[in-house]
Amino acid sequence: MKVLDSLKDEVEKRIQNDPAHDFDHIMRVYRNAQKICKKEKANEKLILSAVLLHDIISYPKSDKRSKNSSIESAKESQRILKKYDFTEKEIKIIADAIKVHSFSQNKKPKTMEGKILQDSDRLDALGAIGIARVFATAGSMGRSFYNSDDPFCKKRNPNDKVWTIDHFFQKLLKLELLMNTESGKIEAKKRTRILKQYLNHLRQEL
Repeated sequence: MKVLDSLKDEVEKRIQNDPAHDFDHIMRVYRNAQKICKKEKANEKLILSAVLLHDIISYPKSDKRSKNSSIESAKESQRILKKYDFTEKEIKIIADAIKVHSFSQNKKPKTMEGKILQDSDRLDALGAIGIARVFATAGSMGRSFYNSDDPFCKKRNPNDKVWTIDHFFQKLLKLELLMNTESGKIEAKKRTRILKQYLNHLRQEL
């Protein structure tokens, strides 16, 4: 689909150089979505377009506007898609999928496009690459690795604004149960196992 190649070029030129939300992240989510689309027999054009544009506006986690990144990305995606061969209905489907995909929005998508985008994006927060992204973000924000008194949140509520390992308990380990598609659930289970193995190794070292 030529339109996807055009969107890729446009996104690559505009995407910010944040290692956790860079163009490599977009393309990993893209490949996740391709796999899920084949298994779920979904509309690749709409879903992959949504994937390419889902982080077109991405504020740093330290920015107060960060929670609105998906909302701003949805608005910007509508402006971009009007330049291409999309109907108004298709543009709305793509924008709606982008708007509700993020964890901070705490919403479950109603469309298959939204469900697959959300699953594909969440898979990139899990597994080995998910661990790398957690620490890339932590480094940029100057967070400590862990709370030395209670590294694994045994007696306290996790606070990932202060401690990096808390992010596993506040978000990452919950994602497996929040997946929308059957194929997404299967892959999330594999990647969550990697997170748990990492935490077990870390526990031994501490």
